[in-house]
Amino acid sequence: MRRERTGRPSELRPLSENGHLEFEKPLLRIQHDIAALEIEQQQGGRELSEEIKQQKARLLSKTKRLYTHLTAWETVQVARHAERPQIMAHIGNFVEDFCELRGDRLFGDDRAMITGFGRIGGQKVMIVGHNKGRDTRERIECNFGCAHPEGYRKAMLKMKLAEKYKVPVVCMIDTQGAFPGIGSEERGISQAIATNMLEMSRLRTPIVCVIIGEGGSGGALGIGVGDRIALFENSVYSVISAEGCAAILWKTHEQRQRAAEALRFTAKDLKKLDIIDDVIAEPAGGAHRAPGAASQALEQYLIDTIRDLKRPRLDTLLKRRYERFRNMGNFFDAPSEYSKAKTRRTPAATRAMLRSAISSATRAASPDPA
Repeated sequence: MRRERTGRPSELRPLSENGHLEFEKPLLRIQHDIAALEIEQQQGGRELSEEIKQQKARLLSKTKRLYTHLTAWETVQVARHAERPQIMAHIGNFVEDFCELRGDRLFGDDRAMITGFGRIGGQKVMIVGHNKGRDTRERIECNFGCAHPEGYRKAMLKMKLAEKYKVPVVCMIDTQGAFPGIGSEERGISQAIATNMLEMSRLRTPIVCVIIGEGGSGGALGIGVGDRIALFENSVYSVISAEGCAAILWKTHEQRQRAAEALRFTAKDLKKLDIIDDVIAEPAGGAHRAPGAASQALEQYLIDTIRDLKRPRLDTLLKRRYERFRNMGNFFDAPSEYSKAKTRRTPAATRAMLRSAISSATRAASPDPA
């Protein structure tokens, strides 16, 4: 059965006293002013509707302005927000007839990885995604969204099932990385992720991957090979967390803000670098302020994308998927010439361009014989 959405699309949750982020304090003050006016109107009998309306308009305007100019580290904080809708919230909001499938037939069932059949907009899909958990008990059970090898093997087993029945695969990525513990290493985490990447690259069914929160390291790549890669506006997608990068480069987590800026893992940067295909807009104040609207945006994106991916022949789809990842990224200082060649370049042409660029850089760095 279809569950009710969590809130109307235009409804914004009020900031909580303990759940707001540091940069949201100006919004909290306006929210307090609105609450004070409402109490005064209710208890004092004064007509303050116009003042309340003005303050609410001011709150919405300031929220939009604040979230339009987030720093990279502030984006990380939003992506990790405790109230940000996770995979089970999105499934509850717009997936019909969801039937969860468990186990990898080898070791056990990893609760950090959710898999199951469902319907999105009437279309049968296989849903695969990370689950961080909500409360303390669930987070421990889900290992805070860090999947073990059995989680990735379960994901691939269910994707193969989707391929058998010609059902599109929807991957919802939300993890800081795969679990790096001893048990995970003993059971072959690296091989599990590598196998998933190989098999997803040639899976004969459409695959849509969406980063709904954090997309970290190999944990994200293990279910991140698809025909379309999308990112929520306030999500991040990176080879390493800002804290991990700071610890390696500067030997301290205190430099995490500097690392976040250098990693360029926000939606705007990733789109510019041609790492992702699409950016899904979030409601004002982030997905945690209006989870119903965020789910609605994700639902519409998935419906439109799956419809587009079902049009070409499977062989054409697989070829495009391969070319997409083979030619991923834009790392040239002069993007104008690169952009002209990008639409028609082949792997051989790309290698030739790289050799030419390296040769030119080597000549420029060599001392003048004269």
